[in-house]
Order: sequence, then structure tokens, then C-alpha cells
Amino acid sequence: MSAPEAAPSGEHLRAAGERPALVARTRGPVHVIGAGLLGASVGLGLRERGVDVTLEDLSPTTVALAADYGAGRVRTASDESPVLVVIATPPDVTADVVERALRTYPDAVVTDVASVKLAPFTELKRRGIDLAKYVGSHPMAGRERGGAIMARADLFVGRPWVICRDGETPADALALVEAVALDLGGVLMEMTPEEHDRSVGLVSHLPQVVSSLLAARLVPASEQAIGLAGGGLRDTTRVASSDPELWVQILGANSAPVVELLDAFSADVAAFADALRDPARTGARRRIADLLSAGNNGVSRIPGKHGSSERFTQITVLIDDSPGQLAKLLTELGELGINMEDLRLEHSPGAQIGFAEIAVLPEVAERAVADLVERGWRTL
Repeated sequence: MSAPEAAPSGEHLRAAGERPALVARTRGPVHVIGAGLLGASVGLGLRERGVDVTLEDLSPTTVALAADYGAGRVRTASDESPVLVVIATPPDVTADVVERALRTYPDAVVTDVASVKLAPFTELKRRGIDLAKYVGSHPMAGRERGGAIMARADLFVGRPWVICRDGETPADALALVEAVALDLGGVLMEMTPEEHDRSVGLVSHLPQVVSSLLAARLVPASEQAIGLAGGGLRDTTRVASSDPELWVQILGANSAPVVELLDAFSADVAAFADALRDPARTGARRRIADLLSAGNNGVSRIPGKHGSSERFTQITVLIDDSPGQLAKLLTELGELGINMEDLRLEHSPGAQIGFAEIAVLPEVAERAVADLVERGWRTL
């Protein structure tokens, strides 16, 4: 079977589903350069909508794997020129690949999905490249592990997709990039490259550094201490498993905003530590409380489900660590008419029991607990 006919399999099939192709806003062909997680996910989403997608990658194995999963077909010399080129390469080569794409496909609009926007844009301007057909963009989506094997057609659904344009960007070029974002389920936002890099420094790059540094403190710890780990540690270190090589590139390209944020964060840590050194000192407890309260205020600003600011109540249900128990719980929630907004699982070390932390709307929380207890479930 040839690559264009190969069907997605495994997780990709479940992500894309077996629905008939949706009507696409995006005009093809679309050429994707970089067939890893983001590039392959773009391809999967567009192919689901019937858009012709070709793939390119420095690694023959990577591009062949993405094609096998159904993200598109390997581009050949006989293929017609693309209408749009999507560049999904590491940040340290983004400017080079954008320049090459603009020269290779002069009639195409070129966009990239790199996680930093100012450095590539500045470098391209420095080289004197005509950027009339280049529109930088960045979907705020990803996974802890990369590669085509982790790609999903629905990776971008409900996620912000930032478009960075300047005053010279033609309307048709902008519309084409926006069409891709909308077809893939993204939520359009517009920022300058400077605004984008400052923003992702705060909501993405700083959390990565803090999470990694916190997780590094676990290396010399005893197994006995690690055995006490609970949800708080797992929540705050989740992204610490991300690829260090990729993050060296990202942080290096966005160093100035991240350094500024780290300096401010360090000052907060120093103030907290100073108050904690002598908590009985006059004003120390208030300082600690103020800093913790500021954290409450900050977390309340984080968008909830589908980008809304709506907050949810957490219900923790104890489940036996045996096949079918989680499915039974979810089925009974459905029978009770309780909509689960989010779900997190945690196992109790050394015990055959797990904890299902379920997020529900506050107004149904009390009824949900009562109904679940009546059906024999244990809640905390």
C-alpha cells in the first residue's frame, strides 16, 4: 500500500477517529517541513479534512514514519508547488528553513510553529529576506514526549494559536494561516513577536525551568523520602521529563524574558525564605500568608476547560486497582447525569488502591458525592 493510502493506526486512529472528511477552510497542497510531533499532528488534522499534505524531514525514517501514520505523503520532485508551507523544525534552525522555503516555493505562504517568534523574525529581517509571504505562528500545544509516534489529529483542539504578523502582511497570506489554525481546532490570538515571547516566557518557559529545578532536588533524596511523593510533587514536576536538548534551544532563543522572570521569581523565593527563617518574628507570618495568597490569586486567573475562567470542584473517589473499576466509575457518573470536566489518577504506593480525582461543576458536587456513596463508592 502506498503512503497516501496508508491509514492511521493506534493512538493516531483513535485521535483522528473514523469520521468522514470535514469541509476544510485550508487550500492545499500543504507542505510540512519537520515531521515530528507538531508537524505530524498538523498533517493528521489536515488529512482528516481531506487536504493534500506532503511531508519533508532531514531524517528519512522520521518522514516515513509520519507518512505511515497517515500524516501525509513524502514529497517528490513531481509534486505541484504547495499553497502553504508549515515549518515545524527546532527553534535553532527555524530562520534557515523559513529562508529556504521562501526561496524554494516563491508562490507559497510560509508559516512556522516554533515556540519562539522574535529570534527567527529578527534574524530573517537582518538577512534582508522579503517576509511578505511569511507569517509566524505558534500553537500552544504539545506533549511531554515528541516524535511522529506521539502525534494526534486533535492535538490543537481548544488550544490558543498565536499569529504574529506585521503591517506588511497581505490579507490573503494571513487568512491562509488562520484557516489552518481554525481547521485544526485552534483558538486564534494575535500578538507581536515581542508580546508572544514575553507571554510564553511566563506561562511556559518559566514553569519548565522551575519544574526541572525542583525535580533535580529529588536526585540525591533517599528512596524512603521519594516513597512519600503525592499529587503535589507530581503536579509540580510533570513537565520536568521534557527533552533537555529542545529546551536548551527554546530557552536560549528567549533568554532575556526568561532571565527577567527568573530574577523576579528568585526575589520572591528569597523573601519567602527570609520570612520562614524566623516565623515568630513580627510580620513574618503575614509575609508568608501574603505570598501564598498571591499564589491563590494567580492560579484563579488560569483559564479552565475550553479556555474559560470557570472553576471546578474536585471530588476524590477511591477505586480498587483492578481491571474495569475506572470504567465502572465513569459509566455510573454518566448514569447519574454528572458531567466530568477533568480527571486525574493517582496510585497509593504499596497498596492495591487508586484515587480518581474528578472535576465537576460546584453546583453538582454535593449531589455527585451523595449519589456515588449511595452506590457504594468511597469518597474523600
